[in-house]
Amino acid sequence: MKLPFPLSNPEPSDLELGRKLFAQGTDFLKGVVAMDGMPPDDRMEVCFAGRSNVGKSTLINALTGRKALARTSNTPGRTQEINFFTVADTHYLVDLPGYGFAKAPLKTVEKWQRLLKSYLAGRATLRRAFVLIDARHGIKAVDDDILKLLDTSAVTFQVVLTKADKVKAKERDKVMEQVRNALQSHVAAYPEIVVTSSETGDGIDTLRAIIATLA
Repeated sequence: MKLPFPLSNPEPSDLELGRKLFAQGTDFLKGVVAMDGMPPDDRMEVCFAGRSNVGKSTLINALTGRKALARTSNTPGRTQEINFFTVADTHYLVDLPGYGFAKAPLKTVEKWQRLLKSYLAGRATLRRAFVLIDARHGIKAVDDDILKLLDTSAVTFQVVLTKADKVKAKERDKVMEQVRNALQSHVAAYPEIVVTSSETGDGIDTLRAIIATLA
């Protein structure tokens, strides 16, 4: 029987489209702290969400081939803005604030949450949210909160496992089973999982292909 939520496996032609898209260059556009600061929704965009220190900025750097494009930090909650990056003149990559364990005042966290909800509900050109899950730990309660928000916002999301090189195959299989089971209760979940490692480059071409082929 075919497993629900199989691994994503793009065609070679799609992999080439992804390579060509990101070969055109990626640049930081702006950081946004309120909806009135959002850039025009004049192109397709995808966003990246994940709990603090899941490797979101590192993955964006690997995806774009720019070592310091997205700022990385060992301090949870350091990314406090919605950061927009341009890919060629056709796409936005959007780095959302890390959630969970944010070392910030409660009022600041609540402000981020309101901005996140407004962003997800208000961007007509948002085609997919990539939710990053640590391959060592699987989906936790704090992740489930964002998945439920994506369900209610009617934003299709796809799980991306990060740090796959940090876990042995047997343990990763257990995490994959846990993730698959958890996703079955989420109506907005896209039915394929992407497994990545920013260290080894595994899955990066797959992610590029997915972004390049989204309608």
